[in-house]
Amino acid sequence: MEILLEELYKTDIQLEKFHDRKIFLEDLSYQINGISQSGKTKLVKNYLLSLKKSNYIYIDCADIRIDYTLLNKELFNFCKVNQITTLVLDNYTPEIELTHISQLIICSQKHYDIASLTTLWLYPLDYEEFLAYEYKYDSSALNHFFKLGGFPFMHKVSSDERTIYIQKTLRYALSEMEFDILCFCAKMMSQKISPFTIYERLKHTRKISKDKLYLSYENLLEKKYIHLLEKIDYPKATKKLYLCDISLKAALTIEKNFTRLFENMMYLELLKSDTTCYYDEGVDFYLPATEEAVLAMPFTDERALFKKMEKIEAFLFTHHVKKVTAVTMNREGRVSHPLCKVQMLPFDIWAIGD
Repeated sequence: MEILLEELYKTDIQLEKFHDRKIFLEDLSYQINGISQSGKTKLVKNYLLSLKKSNYIYIDCADIRIDYTLLNKELFNFCKVNQITTLVLDNYTPEIELTHISQLIICSQKHYDIASLTTLWLYPLDYEEFLAYEYKYDSSALNHFFKLGGFPFMHKVSSDERTIYIQKTLRYALSEMEFDILCFCAKMMSQKISPFTIYERLKHTRKISKDKLYLSYENLLEKKYIHLLEKIDYPKATKKLYLCDISLKAALTIEKNFTRLFENMMYLELLKSDTTCYYDEGVDFYLPATEEAVLAMPFTDERALFKKMEKIEAFLFTHHVKKVTAVTMNREGRVSHPLCKVQMLPFDIWAIGD
């Protein structure tokens, strides 16, 4: 094991052009969580390249050459002898004992309860981060975002290989049951769905136990491959389901629904900005902190928006909504309403605005 540690210690880290993310690393110990291909490894390697080479060691725990028992016996002493101050355990597994060191960084899809580490969740690119990969900041950038989604690697995969690449990535990262559930969730994007409904649908196509499905479903939630949105004032009501990235829709199902895709994309922007929100009948997102209702209406106009306002007036009055924003593809404007301020805002302005 010592020979392998020497090899890893001496290996130079290679990193292609790195695009800054909205989170960054300092001289703290971290647990970096995120789905497969969200950019955890690149974020860490970019940080390591700012350090003195002799002060760190990067270990990918998925390396099949690693014997966990031997690693646990030798790692602490190896770090001490070589005066290593920063240890990175990528693809971390609990079978590896955490050693005492100045800076420890672990990366994993799953979150572990380790009080000594600062937790960072890394999601796929939001729209503003995505723009760093674009040559022009115009309407073509938004169209590319719809096609590629937020996975950084998609910019390097040719268009005819993207679907299969995503499928292979997910099959490698997930269990067979988790993958099947995710495929079904892709069909139900931006809709109200319960785990029992998923069980009822899937049991007709494969042999399945309810307990195993529920466990796999919870694993997908915990690792944030899927997200749930609660109904305002009704925590026990069926929640709306969203995917971790819009690219999964086209990669996992042939069913099309642009409005639901658009709504999922909006949810992810709210999620990544750490905005607390809920849904209600007729209201896609309600933001209590700002008393705002946000509607996914990619192809609306003033007339359609005015009719929509009539349908949700009771909600606006009950929750004292001060502002309604209808997010569109490219239309901008205002609608007069006695209860609150109403505006249409293009997605690219809404997503990167203050």
